[in-house]
Amino acid sequence: MARRPPKGYRYGRWRGGPDPLTPPYDLGNAIDEIGDSVLAGSGVREALRELLRRGAEGRRGLDELRRSVRERLRKARTAGRMDGTLQEVRELLDRAVEAERRELFPDPDDAARLAEGELDALPEDTAGAVRALKDWQWRSDEARQAYDQIQDLLRREVLDSSFASMKQALQNAGEQDMQAIKDMVADLSRLVDAHNRGEDTDEQFREFMEQHGQFFPDDPQSVEELIDSLARRAAAQERMMAGLSPEQRAELADLMAQTMEDMGLASEMAHLSDALRQARPDLPWGQRGQVPDGEQALGLGDATSAVAELADLEALSNQLAQGYAGASLADIDEELLERALGRPAVDDLAALRQMESELERQGYLNRTGGKLELSPKAVRRLGATALRRVFAQLDATGRGEHDVADAGAAGELTGSSREWRFGDEQPLDVVRTVKNAVLRTAGEPRADRRVRIAVEDFEVVETERRTGAAVALLVDLSYSMALRGTWGAAKSTAMALHSLVTTRFPQDAIEIIGFASTAQVLAPSTLAELSVDTLQGTNLQHGLMLARRFLARHHDAEPVVLVVTDGEPTAHLEDDGTPFFCWPPMPETIARTVAEVERVARSGATVNVFALDPDPGLVHFVHDLTQRAGGRVFTPDSDRLGEFVVADYLRSRRGRRSR
Repeated sequence: MARRPPKGYRYGRWRGGPDPLTPPYDLGNAIDEIGDSVLAGSGVREALRELLRRGAEGRRGLDELRRSVRERLRKARTAGRMDGTLQEVRELLDRAVEAERRELFPDPDDAARLAEGELDALPEDTAGAVRALKDWQWRSDEARQAYDQIQDLLRREVLDSSFASMKQALQNAGEQDMQAIKDMVADLSRLVDAHNRGEDTDEQFREFMEQHGQFFPDDPQSVEELIDSLARRAAAQERMMAGLSPEQRAELADLMAQTMEDMGLASEMAHLSDALRQARPDLPWGQRGQVPDGEQALGLGDATSAVAELADLEALSNQLAQGYAGASLADIDEELLERALGRPAVDDLAALRQMESELERQGYLNRTGGKLELSPKAVRRLGATALRRVFAQLDATGRGEHDVADAGAAGELTGSSREWRFGDEQPLDVVRTVKNAVLRTAGEPRADRRVRIAVEDFEVVETERRTGAAVALLVDLSYSMALRGTWGAAKSTAMALHSLVTTRFPQDAIEIIGFASTAQVLAPSTLAELSVDTLQGTNLQHGLMLARRFLARHHDAEPVVLVVTDGEPTAHLEDDGTPFFCWPPMPETIARTVAEVERVARSGATVNVFALDPDPGLVHFVHDLTQRAGGRVFTPDSDRLGEFVVADYLRSRRGRRSR
């Protein structure tokens, strides 16, 4: 029996889709920038829009892309004049008439004089003169050649205005070429009609392109692409016509109608135009828009292309501006962007789209009911970032730990153990736990040699207990904070302190209390997106009441009360609980606030105040307040508020509360 070869392993390039080991898209800087905007008072949607406008990670944002498009738009406006075809037809017509006159002048025959009279009586407008000379019996070969050039020019320009690049295809076109165009227009009309009726046109489109693909050098890949291209050009033709003067528009329309009749395409092209309008009613049909206005005269086809380019650039500029309701990056046309600015611009847009989608996919942003919100993950990131920035400025000299010789939930091991009680978080003493189980079951008959552990066997190791701190941070939410530009700094400081307490001092407790006309307890997720209170009032009394209740729930912890404000109290709660506001502050408001400060002080807490406004009234009040509570007053600049608050928290929790 042959031996089976040992199993082996083969290594090679991963071909099962995206590399599963690729690190996730780095969103750190993006969420930090969004967080900065949100903390400064912007909504999440507005903050995301600002980030997309600025760009990130070395990629151009929407604003820079739009500036580049606007520059292209400025240059496109100077592409040339719209009356080039009229001007060229007039020049050829003048040449034909002048050559015919030269041929008639030496002829003494009365027929020559009659012909000269008819030339003198030609209509003033170009279209009328061209029509009048349609059946003219030319005596001059030069004149006949010039008039034939007019007919050829009009055929090429009129068709080129409807079908891009047709001018080159019709150079020296013969009867067979014209018949091919007629067949193409007829088949195209049937294709667009079928599409408008909702029929499946895939096979019909393939047959059409196999037979007439040479007339469409842009090589559309679907009937939708074909119709979109033709409809945009037809709409641009109407805008080009609308940009001419009334006289020019009338003459050019007349020339185009004559040419279509001569080619036998008048009714078919009119039907096609109606079908395209039905297929794309959203395009600006018949609207007067921007048209080029340069020195160079443009033919009808080139003028239509120039107007189409202007329309595309205008549309692209509006898409990049994202200034309309419901705007999204999906609205931006990649094909238009690539034509305008090249492939690198599309790559920049793709990077912005990826960043936006990854923010939701990785769980930083939540979209509920059409509203965009920061997720808890993003809020934690904001707090950690705010704290990191604080510590970048703060020279922390210690963590503020202080020990109490008692069994506790954290600290160094004492070497002893005790029985486990419900709620204990200390490590298990495995040796003593197993020993207890063995001793408990030593006298029982044993069917196997396994040790069965019961609840009463567990023992936990004892540690040196570290006292925790209960931190109440009171943040002024009054409208003056936004007016002075300190609102973002206050929110960022609160987020940083919350992150510090919950991550580095888990034995501590923290509560963030916002106060304006009334006070409220704030969760970090609420604080991040909170707007300032537009109601009048600085109700510090209510904030201190909530702080006192919080401290009472943590009576065994070191009490820390920090107040961030930019104004003296102007509101208080009446006996029935309704808020009362008055400016300047009423004596009753001051008295009720001071009374609440003294209640907080009797609970063993000190009250430290961070005054963000050097107003003498505020400074005098907070100095009096902190003297009563044994606290201190700080007057930091708003950009150093976080540094002061965090440092004071670390300093405050070092002191052990007397028992």
